[in-house]
Amino acid sequence: MDVMSDRSKPRVEEYMTRDVVTVAPDSTVGDVATRIAESDEHSGFPVCERRRVDGFISARDLLLADDDDPIFKVMATDLLVAHPDMKVTDAARVILRSGIQKLPVVDDAGNLVGIISNADVIRSQIERATPEKVGKLMRTLEQIHDINLEQERRTVPIAALTPTQGRVYADELEGRRYELEHGLAEPLVVIDNNGTLLLADGHHRVLAADRLDIDEMDAYVIVIDQVVDLGMANTAKKENLERIDDIEVVDYARHPLVQTTKRLQSKR
Repeated sequence: MDVMSDRSKPRVEEYMTRDVVTVAPDSTVGDVATRIAESDEHSGFPVCERRRVDGFISARDLLLADDDDPIFKVMATDLLVAHPDMKVTDAARVILRSGIQKLPVVDDAGNLVGIISNADVIRSQIERATPEKVGKLMRTLEQIHDINLEQERRTVPIAALTPTQGRVYADELEGRRYELEHGLAEPLVVIDNNGTLLLADGHHRVLAADRLDIDEMDAYVIVIDQVVDLGMANTAKKENLERIDDIEVVDYARHPLVQTTKRLQSKR
């Protein structure tokens, strides 16, 4: 697990739209088609009854249906839905892989609480606040180890970094590569533990840089001028992580907080 705590990473609930426009299962195709035609924002709607998500209706679903048909006859019923506690980056993978533009968000009871779109995902990435993350990590380390730390901004050689995360996702790796090629990548977060450079945040960026033959990167460096027994270092040792080459690149695996409406309905 990346040392920058999972809880510090943006969650779906922070970026989803909470005021979601829905349609009822017994609405007619004609009525919904009119709503879509008159809307500048909506090309489809979640289909809900008492906030429970039963399906999703898109303009494509309406093409061959009669105007008087009820929506429940033509809606998609096996759609992906996310949980509000899911990381935005994981929701982005679902959106990217599935080709959908909007992902309904449901709570543990299956009630619709929001919707997250590809535009929301982009916004979450633009708003990443690395200095704040670094400050939070510094305060945490100071409290745990009862030490005073300093922060520096410097260039670090990739070959000297010790990873603390054993795997990265292939699709997110492509996104970080694009950022590097266009000069958009944010700095890494590195802990200098008396000369040992532990990579705390930025594993996808580092691996993408390595593939682009980039030898060094800009970084926020938290400096520890004495050897401290850090949990992240112990984790790296336990997972045999010594160099960037030790990081495994994996394809997208279904996230445990992603479900389908059919699975939700089976719980009722």
